[in-house]
Amino acid sequence: MKIALWLHLLGVVVWVGGMFFAYMAMRPAATKLLEPAQRLPLWAATFTHFFPWVWTSVALILVSGIYMLVNLGGFSGPHYIHVMMLLGIVMMLIFGHVYFAPFRKLKRYSALKDWPQAGSALNQIRMLVGINLLLGIVTVTVASVGAVL
Repeated sequence: MKIALWLHLLGVVVWVGGMFFAYMAMRPAATKLLEPAQRLPLWAATFTHFFPWVWTSVALILVSGIYMLVNLGGFSGPHYIHVMMLLGIVMMLIFGHVYFAPFRKLKRYSALKDWPQAGSALNQIRMLVGINLLLGIVTVTVASVGAVL
């Protein structure tokens, strides 16, 4: 059970921490310092490197979460676990949409140097990552505080 919890937390740290860094540090710096012709390919390349880590994190979180859920009594366990699971699944669905829709557009339009279309795709990603970051923080809060309530 301790290994499952460690894998679960590792996945959360990589995913939510990566979103926090991208949204709160890299985005403002890239916007301030780079023109679209440099900024948009940078984001496409960054996501190309980061998203395999997110897929790995999603797998770790899902498998370890289900394992722990079963060992804690299944769906008859504490209610905060159900909230955490629901939020996590919503986050995974949002990430799947980001990966298969606006991220693909960002890569395609960046390669074509169509900066307005690439910028539109990046803006979609920005909004969805912002939502997922907020959901991730709420989920961490539920996980941390839920057991003591």
